[in-house]
Amino acid sequence: MRLRALLDTDALGLGLLGGEDELDRTVRGVMTTDLRDPSRYLSGGELVLTGLAWRRDAADSEPFVRILVQAGVAALAAGTAELGDVPEDLIAACARHRLPLFAVHESVAFATITEHVVRQVSGERAGDLAAVVDRHRRMMTSGPAGGGPDVVLDLLGSDLDLRAWVLSPTGRLIAGPKTTGPGLPADVCAGLAAEHLAAVRTGRPGPHRVLVGRTAFSLFPIRGSGGRSPHMPQIHRSPQTPRTGQNPAGVPSTPGTRDVRESVLSDWLLAVEADAGDWADERLDLLQGVTQLIAVERDRRDAARTVRRRLAQEVLELVQTGAAPAEIAARLRVAAPVLLPGLGAAPHWQVVVARVEWDDGGPEAGPVAQSLLEEILVDPLATGPEPSDRIAVAHTGDEAVALVPLPAMSGEHDGAETGVLADALSAAVREPLSAGLDGDGRLTLGVSAAVHSAEGLRGALEEARHARRVAAARPGRVCAAGHQELASHVLLLPFVPDDVRRAFTARLLDPLRDYDRRHRAELIPTLEAFLDCDGSWTRCASRLHLHVNTLRYRVGRIEQLTSRDLSRLEDKLDFFLALRMS
Repeated sequence: MRLRALLDTDALGLGLLGGEDELDRTVRGVMTTDLRDPSRYLSGGELVLTGLAWRRDAADSEPFVRILVQAGVAALAAGTAELGDVPEDLIAACARHRLPLFAVHESVAFATITEHVVRQVSGERAGDLAAVVDRHRRMMTSGPAGGGPDVVLDLLGSDLDLRAWVLSPTGRLIAGPKTTGPGLPADVCAGLAAEHLAAVRTGRPGPHRVLVGRTAFSLFPIRGSGGRSPHMPQIHRSPQTPRTGQNPAGVPSTPGTRDVRESVLSDWLLAVEADAGDWADERLDLLQGVTQLIAVERDRRDAARTVRRRLAQEVLELVQTGAAPAEIAARLRVAAPVLLPGLGAAPHWQVVVARVEWDDGGPEAGPVAQSLLEEILVDPLATGPEPSDRIAVAHTGDEAVALVPLPAMSGEHDGAETGVLADALSAAVREPLSAGLDGDGRLTLGVSAAVHSAEGLRGALEEARHARRVAAARPGRVCAAGHQELASHVLLLPFVPDDVRRAFTARLLDPLRDYDRRHRAELIPTLEAFLDCDGSWTRCASRLHLHVNTLRYRVGRIEQLTSRDLSRLEDKLDFFLALRMS
């Protein structure tokens, strides 16, 4: 806005004391100060408001005005409440430096002027940014990417003072501003993604408003061409009460309406560090334009995965139909340059199987599992809308299968590289996806060991499927299991019928529990520690802070109550399994 517009606004009560020739200057902000040197807080273009508390005598005016001019401020407005009139020495200093000077009547609060300037400047900036967004959208949709979402996020920061980040449904940081300070910590990203998914499941339109500590965020859904267009301007401050005819997610199930579960686990989100509750419709519309622009990048990323998906589908069909290893190997040779460009040696391969299950049957789960698996297996260190995800994911029925290429490894490192992958998958995504699945859905994953050739892929696929079944036997919305668990007793325990488990544990442990309840003898903790210490009297006594004779008494009591002998391997194993199943 121009200084002339301020002078023409009667409600502000400004009187011009000098600088009539400079009234076409542009005002880009407003600042109130009584510091003698406010330069550190000035960036140029401000209307500076002052109550003149910095002025002790006439000599103070010249250096104060010089500082403002060097900082590039647009004008100075001095209040008359303190001194009655604006001092002549200040008027003269402003005239010498060609700095426009206004007098603010004592009946006008600085807050009134500040609110007016901020409202006008913000509106103009929003219009300018909207035009930039529109140009950027046309450029991106008609040709190569014009810098990606980072460019628009930087504009939000520089023109509207809004910090914003693009996050995946698993909480991965996809894009953020480069010029407005540090990014979001990983735990905050995961928490925001969880809040977003939980809010979307209620059926409420965005933006969703949440607090992280004392910081307010507004979360806007970003949907590609496959998703429904959100109604942005409407803001709900409390969850809606489920209505008749809604599915378990609280989403209306009217004819022709997509089940929100088809896209909730794959939608990106825009997290804005602000409370959108009192925003005008114009600003909400602007943010809707930003989300639509970023959705173009999401569609571009999905299109880039088409080749990898087709390769994975072809390999999966060959493996499942029992094709000759030579034929599978030929397809892998085609896939390797796409998934690992520049790789000299043939990679090792690993298979990851994922399954999404809805309590009520729900929408088709295969595509949902495929999209989730693609996001989960992205390199955790990669950022951007097109990260270096070199996996290929196919789906069949409700199951998604990922073919993950690994750089050639020496044999001794195979287990180290692949043995922890299942735990990493579960830990990285559990909080956000548990919120997205809460109420009626589960995600289970199984991971195979690495195989070195096409001959091993069929076995790797079956291994991953068996591991996924182990994960499915565990409680929780998101569970994963690895190939290393297939050689452990944990593979067997989930499949023991419940009545057998209860009878087995009751026969061994109930006498000890009853004794502990009556005598507070801690026999169960003593048994657990004794088995953990491999039957070592010295180590177990040290762990429990007991004398060895006391430990021997307790173990003797355990043997007496259960008619078992803890020096025998078979009895130790029975106790071990009973404790695991209890």
